[in-house]
Amino acid sequence: MSNTQKHKLIVAVTGATGAIYARLLFDKLIALHDQIDDVAVVFSDTARDVWQYELGDSGFESLPFRSYAPDNFYAPFASGSSRYYSMIIIPCTMGTMGRIAGGISNDLITRAADVMLKERRKLILVTRETPLSLIHINNMKTITEAGGIICPASPSFYSKSKSIDQLAMTVVDRALDLAGLNIDTYRWSENQE
Repeated sequence: MSNTQKHKLIVAVTGATGAIYARLLFDKLIALHDQIDDVAVVFSDTARDVWQYELGDSGFESLPFRSYAPDNFYAPFASGSSRYYSMIIIPCTMGTMGRIAGGISNDLITRAADVMLKERRKLILVTRETPLSLIHINNMKTITEAGGIICPASPSFYSKSKSIDQLAMTVVDRALDLAGLNIDTYRWSENQE
């Protein structure tokens, strides 16, 4: 994808804890509308429940992006012929990651991830689990060897964030950087006085 071409991005939200990351990502994508051609959204079956439980709202119902059911294999990005060049799964459960690592495309999220890997496009998994088992670590290794990027939801503290949202945004900004968007964010040694 050239620097002048607008981004077509898939965002998948799974039922892992960390709905704040998804909410902040959507807020940031709205603000970056001049760089975006399309954002396709998929929520897993439990992702909305976790969002409501953790954030106390149903803001996912009013997102200004096209949303697809997790069983809709007719979504354009279920095929390598689509022109979506980046996918962020945020937050990403270990179960979703395991199915991707095993090549199991049993829903739209895992199928879209499979497409990203086979087409050598950007797949970014913002994983949310601790501690990690050896199975998790081996799945991360498999996805990394296949070309995916594991971006753990580990906030950075050197930006001296003043709120939970600011702290969580350090993870979101990292994922957007990895996807190739041009964002204004704290960068080590560039923002020091």
